[in-house]
Amino acid sequence: MRRRLLGAAGVPVTELGLGTAAIAGLYTPVSEEAAHAAVQAAWDAGVRYFDTAPHYGLGESERRLGAALANRPRAACTVSTKVGRLLEPRPGATGDDLANGFAVPATHRRVWDFSADGVRRSLEESLRRLGLDRIDLVLLHDPDDHAGQAFGEAYPALERMRAEGTVGAIGAGMNQTRMLTRFLRDTDVDAVLCAGRYTLLDQSALDELLPEAAARGKSVIMGGVYNSGLLASPRPDARFDYARVPGPLLDRALAMQAVTERHGVPLRAAALRFPLGHPAVAAVLTGARSADEARDAADMLRRPVPAALWDELREQGLLPEGAPVPAPGDQP
Repeated sequence: MRRRLLGAAGVPVTELGLGTAAIAGLYTPVSEEAAHAAVQAAWDAGVRYFDTAPHYGLGESERRLGAALANRPRAACTVSTKVGRLLEPRPGATGDDLANGFAVPATHRRVWDFSADGVRRSLEESLRRLGLDRIDLVLLHDPDDHAGQAFGEAYPALERMRAEGTVGAIGAGMNQTRMLTRFLRDTDVDAVLCAGRYTLLDQSALDELLPEAAARGKSVIMGGVYNSGLLASPRPDARFDYARVPGPLLDRALAMQAVTERHGVPLRAAALRFPLGHPAVAAVLTGARSADEARDAADMLRRPVPAALWDELREQGLLPEGAPVPAPGDQP
């Protein structure tokens, strides 16, 4: 699988990365065995970029990913994690974490902390859970309501750690484009992770974020390319951006699916390939909760997508004229 470098940092990522929220019990439980098998299948399919965070399953994602990669050559893969939420133990706590989206025991509580000390503590704890001695890419996680501390304390702390060689590359990961664009303009991040804002259903990253990244030689990792599942399997009970899909968006996704299937291409294959048509996009992330889902993602990314498919989406008004698409024959 092809690799691209993040900004000027020289940190490589495969064009397809495995997001590991799902193996931490996102929405429904996932066994240790299924989680391990998902990472194994992704590796066997050529994936060498893995993204995690303390938030995912109260640390379960980091623990499971670290265990699955324990016998793999460290230099062969790239791991990213995030800072901004510390995990505080809750001794004697009962119940689960489903209020935050994860079917795991509520053994900890999340505490927002974008202070310099909080960033270092978070990273140290992530290294312990992962069983690693370094992180290739560290991202400020969802600093939407903490801009002052994120820019004034957390980002400078990451910049110092990069200079020290503690981390390879730094950036921010969010579900919005406005603050990510500010990170590109006002800091020296290597990359940003943008979830859900450059997909077949939402091209808002084209307004400022992607042009800014391209102009400054920075990289963008696109997560949420299925918009929480709607573009993987459009149906009435599908989610869009973590919530039940509105009717008009479901109709639009079904219309896209009709176009892609006329060209012999599954909708999820087109959804995975589309973001990589922009020169600033280094990788797309997708989650998998099983080996079959991990293999399917790799297979979908490698499916040829004819130029006529993109042309018809434009003709049907389902894709903006200005949205770049992958060149014919440009397959991983």
